[in-house]
This record gives sequence, structure tokens and C-alpha cells, in this order.
Amino acid sequence: MGQIITFGEVLMRISPRGNRKFIQSNTVEFYFGGTEVNVGLSIAHFGGNVKHITCISDDFIGDTAISYLNKFDLDTTAIIRTNRPLGVYFLEVGAVMRPSSISYNRSHSAFSEIKPHMVDWEKSLANGNWFHWTGITPALTQGSFDTLKEGLKLAKEKGMQVSADPTYRSGLWQYGVNSREALTELLHCSTIFIGGINEMNEVLGTNFGYTNDEFIEASKMLIEKFPSIVKVFDKIRTSINASWHKIRARMWNGEDFRETEDFDITHIVDRIGTGDAFAAGLIYGLQYYDDYKSMQFASAACALKHTYVGDVNYATIEEVTRILDGNVSGRFNR
Repeated sequence: MGQIITFGEVLMRISPRGNRKFIQSNTVEFYFGGTEVNVGLSIAHFGGNVKHITCISDDFIGDTAISYLNKFDLDTTAIIRTNRPLGVYFLEVGAVMRPSSISYNRSHSAFSEIKPHMVDWEKSLANGNWFHWTGITPALTQGSFDTLKEGLKLAKEKGMQVSADPTYRSGLWQYGVNSREALTELLHCSTIFIGGINEMNEVLGTNFGYTNDEFIEASKMLIEKFPSIVKVFDKIRTSINASWHKIRARMWNGEDFRETEDFDITHIVDRIGTGDAFAAGLIYGLQYYDDYKSMQFASAACALKHTYVGDVNYATIEEVTRILDGNVSGRFNR
């Protein structure tokens, strides 16, 4: 496995303990995460060589964040330091019929001031063979969009694999750019699409439904519009309530449609970062397995992430493989 590059904001998450609301708690816990870095950290925990590029506050909070990333042997040499604060979000974890709630404080964060001239992409991608991006980063600011675009153009020139998880969130695109046009430009530099019907409808301007037949048709249309994309993967979540979900995945690789069985997650410990865990499992799996086994590995990794507190998936390759082998009893390992 060559070096995998991730680019995006690192955030501090602050939450009351357990399933409490802020109003009923005097103590909180904090974690570090962020969509793209969650992917990188999970792959690094599998043993992958990962470099994360971002902009972090030049204070003790930033020092702590970098120390956390270094625990995973993540390459932090391309991280930029600035006098703006680290972005923060506040999370109240729901339970049963009460959903979780999130409030972001990132408008004037360290990452919000990033500009293309701040990243030496030639140096940063020198050892890279894979670049992963999501729709969160280009949605934040003009600077983050422009910086990502430069990195992706160079990655394409170098012949790197580029995985795209558009993660469309309409509330983020507030700086005047047309989200469909922006995502379209970035997807022309991408080779692997990780997203569902909602994301495909957004970039295609279509109204496909959620059936497998419509997923195949949407995937064909996506590949036709973006010829560099050769494979489409979709994680499907069925929510029974806030504490009980089912996860499965499906794919179209231009020739074959495949779908996994459901993983039944009856007692969710933490919902945050589960999609990132899927993307990480898929990127790791595609280095070693065929498409279907990679998708199975990603689904199992995603399911396991629901059992860890925090934004990052701490599952090992052995733990994911154990789930794939059908060992879901949760009995003691002795």
C-alpha cells in the first residue's frame, strides 16, 4: 500500500457523558475528529501509510490534536499552524426515539482561512498513490474548495486513485458557489465514488429512487457523465430508532451489481464517524481484495465503529475479519 492522502478540517467534539443533554450535565468529554481525518486515522489503525493535510490552531489545543493524530502514526508533516482557533462542534447523543443533536462552531476556525498557496501539493503528494476527499471540505469556504481542487488536479495528473464521498449537506454551501457545479468539477478528477442516491441525484440533477434497479441506472449515468469514475459504492442505513440500525452496502463497477447482507446493530454506542469507517474500510480493502470482499470489509468496519465512543474507528483488521467470519456474538476473547 502506497501513501494515502486525506485533506480536511480537524475538529474538537465536546459532549456530555453518556446520553445526557448539556442542560443536565456539568461535565463533558472531548474527542478529535473530522470527516476526512476519521478516514485517515482508521486506515492508519489498519496499518496503512496515511498523510493528513489540514490547518490547525497554533496553541495547546492544536498541539493536543496533533499529538492525538501521531498516536496512530499518521503523517502530520504537511499540517499548517495558524493563530485562529480549532473548529469545535457540540454533540448531544440521543437514545431510542430521541435523536442526537449537533451544533457547529467552525465559521472562523483555523481551517476556514486555508488558501491554495498554503499547501505545497507537489511535495505533499510525492509518495501518494491514493487521495480521498469528501463534499464537506469544498462546502466550507472558497479557499478550501480552491485548495482541494488544486490537490485533486495534481493527483489526477500523477495517475493516483481518487475516492470521492460527496456527502452533500445543503446547509454548508453558504459562500456563493453553486454546489452542483463545484462537485462536478471535483468529480472529474475522481475514480471511485462512495455515495448514495441522494449524492448522485445532487450531482446529476435527477430524481432517482432507492431501489436497486434505480441505483444501477443512476450509477450508469454517473459513470457516463464522469468517465474517470469506474466504481460506485453505496452504504445503506436502515434506522429502527436512534439506538438500533441496520447496515448493508451495494456496488456497481460497470459490469456487476452486488449487495451485502445486513449487519444488525441493536445497541449503538456512537453513531458519529460510521460513514467514514465505511469509506476507510473500502479504501483499505480495495488495496488487497476484490470489489465485493472490499465492500464486505467496509460494511463490517462500519458496523464495528458503532461500538466505539468518539469519532474514530478503533477496529483492527483482525476484529473486522472476525465479524466477516460470522463471529458477532460479542463473547469474551480469552
